[in-house]
Formats: sequence, structure tokens, C-alpha cells
Amino acid sequence: MLYPVYVHTGDEQHANGVTIPDFPGCFSAADSWEDIPRQAQEAVEVYCDGEEMELPTPTPLELLARSPEYTDGVWMLVDIDLAKLMTKAKRVNVTIPENLLQRIDRYAEVHHMTRSGLFAQAASRYIAEAR
Repeated sequence: MLYPVYVHTGDEQHANGVTIPDFPGCFSAADSWEDIPRQAQEAVEVYCDGEEMELPTPTPLELLARSPEYTDGVWMLVDIDLAKLMTKAKRVNVTIPENLLQRIDRYAEVHHMTRSGLFAQAASRYIAEAR
């Protein structure tokens, strides 16, 4: 899911500072611009590790860009893979048509995901798009 990330641009002696506003207090740094998405993903994974929390919906970038607390930097949208986040899991039982389950499993395998990860990611995207 695409989350806005604020980058405090670095220089020859300082890394780029990375702030992820939808996860308060979650930040990182990256020496190169190419490393920012990976570092942001890692920071969010650490932030969520084992926490019992509802994952936030991304705040629209146009709202954050108007905020006076974000000046002298650059905004990026970073695709955070929510399926990799290890918030406290809860086992559930669902009933689904067998042929659909087979399609889900094939898709998950091709994309190197688990069935549960695919369900979680699909539901998160569906809910975000519905808003």
C-alpha cells in the first residue's frame, strides 16, 4: 500500500532522514534515494513488530503537504508491503469456494506470499479503496 514518506534531504556527511507520518514516531535514514523504500519498509516492520494495533490507512499526500511541520524536505510515496508486518495475529476460520481458494493459492505462490498474507493485503487494499 502506498504511504507518504517525508524525506529530509541529506548531504555528503549526512544521510537522508525518513519520516513516515502515518506511523507516529516511525523514522529511518538512507544514504541513497534508492534505499529509501527499503529503509521505510524495514522501519515500519520494526514499528509494528508484535504490536496489537490496527494498521493506519495512508493519509492523502495533499493533506500532509499543507502541514507546517513538513518544510524543507521532499515527499515520496513508498509501497509498504503490509503482508510483511508482524502485528499480533489472530487465527480465524473462513469458508470460501474451493475453486476460488485454488486460484488464491496459485496467485500467492507465484507472488511469494502466504494465503494469510494475501488475504490480509487484499482486505487492506479493498478497505482503503472503499474510503
